[in-house]
Amino acid sequence: MDTLSLKKEYQERIVPALTKEFGYTTVMQVPRLEKIVLNQGLGIAIADKKIIDTAIEEMTAITGQKAVQTVSRKDIANFKVRKKMPIGVRVTLRDKRMYEFLERLIRVALPRIRDFKGIESKLDGRGNYTLGITEQIIFPEINIDNIQKLLGMNITFVTTAKTDEEGFALLREFGLPFKKN
Repeated sequence: MDTLSLKKEYQERIVPALTKEFGYTTVMQVPRLEKIVLNQGLGIAIADKKIIDTAIEEMTAITGQKAVQTVSRKDIANFKVRKKMPIGVRVTLRDKRMYEFLERLIRVALPRIRDFKGIESKLDGRGNYTLGITEQIIFPEINIDNIQKLLGMNITFVTTAKTDEEGFALLREFGLPFKKN
C-alpha cells in the first residue's frame, strides 16, 4: 500500500461521492482537508520545564514533523503564569504528512483506545472537527516504558467545507469512526 493511498482515494472515490451527495457542479466546490493541527496544552509545565521538552519529542515522533512550543500571551497571577512562558506544544500538518498521519490515526491509533465505540460527531459550525485524545500512548511511536506522565491532546481537522454537514460527510468518507446515533 503506497503512502498516498488516502489522497488517491480522496480524488478517485470521495470527490465523486460528495459531488453526487451534495450536487456540486464543479470539483472545486467539493470540500477538502486543508490541514490537521495537533495541540497539547501543558499547564503542568509551569512547575516542571522538562515536560515541554518531552512533549516536543513525543509530538515530533507521532507526526514526523518538528513540534513547536506555544507560549503564554500575558501574565495570569492566579495560575502562576508569566508572559512568554512555555505552556504547550503544537504541530500543523499539511499535504503528504497530513494524509500519512490521518491514515495512521484511523487504522492504528484509534482502534488502540480502550473500550472504543467511535468518536463524537459534533463539528464547530464551519465544517471543522476537533478530536480530544486523553492519552498519547495510543500512538505506536510512543514507547510506554519511557513515559513519565500521561498527556492528552487535541487533533483539529480543518476542512474547506462551508457547513457542518459537508465537513462531516468528508471526514466520514475518509473513514473516521463516528458513533452511530
